[in-house]
Amino acid sequence: MKLYNSKNYHRDLSWLRFNHRVLQEVADKRNPLYERIKFLAIFSSNLDEFFRVRVSDIRQIKSLEKPLRKKLITKPNKVLKEIKKQVHLQQEELGKLFNEDIKPDLKEEGIHLIDYHEFSKSQQDIANSYFEKTLKPLLDLKNSYHENPDSIFVENEASYLTTMSGNTLHLVKIPDSEPRFFVFPSENENHYITFIDDILKYSLAKIHPDDSVRYYALKISRDAELYIEDEFSGNLMKKIKDSLPKRDKGQPTRVLIDKRMPEKLQEIIKDALDIYNADLVLGGRHHNFKDFFSFPNPTEKDLTFKELKPIPHPVLSKSKNIFETIDEKDQLLHYPYQEFEPVINLVETAAKDPKVTTIKMTLYRLAEESRLNTAIAQAAKNGKKVILFIEVKARFDEENNIKWGTIFKENGATVIYSFPDIKVHSKILYIEREVENKTKRYAYISTGNFNEKTAKLYTDYGLMTAHKKITKDLNKVFMVLQGVTIVPKTKRLLVSPFTTRMKLENLVNSEIENARDGKDAYIILKMNSLQDKSMINLLYKANNAGVKIELIVRGMCSLVPGIENQSEHIKVISILDRFLEHGRVYIFGNNGDEQMYIGSADWMTRNLSHRIEVLTPILDSDIHKMLRDLIDIQLKDNVKARIIDAEQKNVYVENSEEKVRAQYATYAYFKK
Repeated sequence: MKLYNSKNYHRDLSWLRFNHRVLQEVADKRNPLYERIKFLAIFSSNLDEFFRVRVSDIRQIKSLEKPLRKKLITKPNKVLKEIKKQVHLQQEELGKLFNEDIKPDLKEEGIHLIDYHEFSKSQQDIANSYFEKTLKPLLDLKNSYHENPDSIFVENEASYLTTMSGNTLHLVKIPDSEPRFFVFPSENENHYITFIDDILKYSLAKIHPDDSVRYYALKISRDAELYIEDEFSGNLMKKIKDSLPKRDKGQPTRVLIDKRMPEKLQEIIKDALDIYNADLVLGGRHHNFKDFFSFPNPTEKDLTFKELKPIPHPVLSKSKNIFETIDEKDQLLHYPYQEFEPVINLVETAAKDPKVTTIKMTLYRLAEESRLNTAIAQAAKNGKKVILFIEVKARFDEENNIKWGTIFKENGATVIYSFPDIKVHSKILYIEREVENKTKRYAYISTGNFNEKTAKLYTDYGLMTAHKKITKDLNKVFMVLQGVTIVPKTKRLLVSPFTTRMKLENLVNSEIENARDGKDAYIILKMNSLQDKSMINLLYKANNAGVKIELIVRGMCSLVPGIENQSEHIKVISILDRFLEHGRVYIFGNNGDEQMYIGSADWMTRNLSHRIEVLTPILDSDIHKMLRDLIDIQLKDNVKARIIDAEQKNVYVENSEEKVRAQYATYAYFKK
């Protein structure tokens, strides 16, 4: 099966090619060793979520009637088969990188990642002691023997060891209350680390009288969908809250096993878990590589990226009154290159400012603890009119969002939770102040969440403005969220699912007309994902009209470049580096009067038609130039950029130009 047809890549197969780019970062020795190890963890974590979400969705589609199924996806069984094939190839590559690159490179640094076969006599004694004193009390060994395996339950995403002893299945959960890695005492500047899995394998095998007993790794990913039967009646937030415990009991979507596991044991596992060969994925001796996020460094060597300390904003960091500063001029932030502090300062100032009467925000993924969350609660406590829209359906963040929603409500805020059948994905803040008997409005519109933690890891843009038409438009968006109006009649902002698609189509069509009239016509788009078929077909039409199109797409890309009479003039690159590219910027030539938008919406059907998203035009000429400079830097990347071609081979951009590593060049840009 090809990854694509003549028009589109399959979105899930394209996503797997994105995760292959993450795997390339493991292999890239330009990255410090412990950063390569961190990419191991990212690859593993990404794949876990892929099976819990996307593979689960495809399986649900399989159960639908054929006419409806054809509208949603073509031949789901074939797609699942190709997914398994691609994942198998990547698992093989992962194992090879781990054993032939990472472990030898650790050894060069004096760090030995050993398994139980390599334990010295003293390490065996230490392992036994650690097992008896620490691990054994955490194991439910009494209930780990199953003569009737049909009754077993394997927890979602937990790591297990399994074996057969006679006719009895032995299943041991690796404790997650202890660190995954155990560090032995160092010897002559040599440092020894092992998985606790290996300590368990070594010690548990000694319990069995049969010397031939071998333990094998096992892990299950379960369907993460909450399956709320009726979103339109009753308390949706309560239904979501009540459904969360069911998530970890969902149907298996992947059973990852040690590929050395005997076929007899595999058959018993399949029967016990009621799964098929299609559910089995062959892996290595250890699973849950996401635990490498906390891989210990027992040396004094710095084996990570050198710190790029966020740079203070040249204007906002010196501001004595942030509202007066925004009154004077729009301000753009670009974190993590610049500090997130001005966003926190804006909310903290609003919470204390006696002139501020109203604060409205959408919250999608909240930090567990943060100054910003505290400031929001304090604003409500201080008597401000605080109206918050909290999206509870932000997958895997539901529980934390509900927790903070309760705290905000207890402090006096009006909290509105998820709408039925639609997500609020916009990242927007609206503030009203009463100054000399006049209402002044302020807006913050971002590509990223109100989250201090991710602001250090994700590249995002945030615009602060007092522009009258934009702030007025933003209040109209909140009126919809509050249920006061049904449609926001905005003049400047693009708001999904109401106007975004239509306006973007108009902008592309305008470039097509300009090209046909012999005028300079171009489109430059930066986004996370490109999947919407209608917009892709429009880009193909623009290609055939002679519009120059350059795309920077970090994740999945369903557009197929390089096809004659379809996309031969469309250039697509993807940049992966130390920060996660997350910003969206859309640029249209417009016959010399370049139009630019930033915001929360990717070019995916869900973002354009099924979510509430906000894109803002960039009206300030200085900010417009800055963003154009930053996009031009990314388009010149020839270090970390990959070419997205008709096969999605992920070949690095190479040319004879001066080396440009976009993320470092961007940091240098702000330092100047």
